[in-house]
Amino acid sequence: MTELKRNIVSNRPAPPKSNFRARLIIGVFRLALEELAVYAIWRWVLPEFDIELPLLALVLAMVAWGSFAIFRFVLVTRALKKPEMPGLPSLVGTAGKVLTPLAPQGTVRIKGETWAAILVEGEKAEVGEEVTVTDMDGLCLHVRPGRPLE
Repeated sequence: MTELKRNIVSNRPAPPKSNFRARLIIGVFRLALEELAVYAIWRWVLPEFDIELPLLALVLAMVAWGSFAIFRFVLVTRALKKPEMPGLPSLVGTAGKVLTPLAPQGTVRIKGETWAAILVEGEKAEVGEEVTVTDMDGLCLHVRPGRPLE
C-alpha cells in the first residue's frame, strides 16, 4: 500500500506556478535585446551587402517585432492561467465508477468522462464499484478497486 501511495505522488509532479512579474521583466529584457539585434542588422550587416534601407523601414520592423512580442506575451499569459483540463496528469489519484465490468479491461467514468481502464489489483470490478486511478498508459487508465488513499 505504501508503494502505491509513493507511486501516485511521485509519478507526475505538479507543474510550477507561473510568476507574472518575473516573466514580464524577462519579456521586456528579451524584447530590448531583440530590438538591439534588429538595429545592429540594419546598421552594420545590411550595408556589408550593399543593402540600404531607410530609417522608416527600421522603425516599421521594430514596431512590428515589438507588437509580435506583446502578442506572444499575452497569449502565453492566458495559456498559463487556464485551469488544468481533466485528463492526463490530473487523473492520477482520482476516484471514479465502473461503467462496464473490469475483468481486467473495461470502462470507467471519471470526472464526467468515460475512459478505457485496466484493473491492476484484484480479478474483477463490477458495474457501480468505486475505483481509483493509479497510472495512465496513453488513453488507458490503470485503476485499483476502492477509494483514493488519503
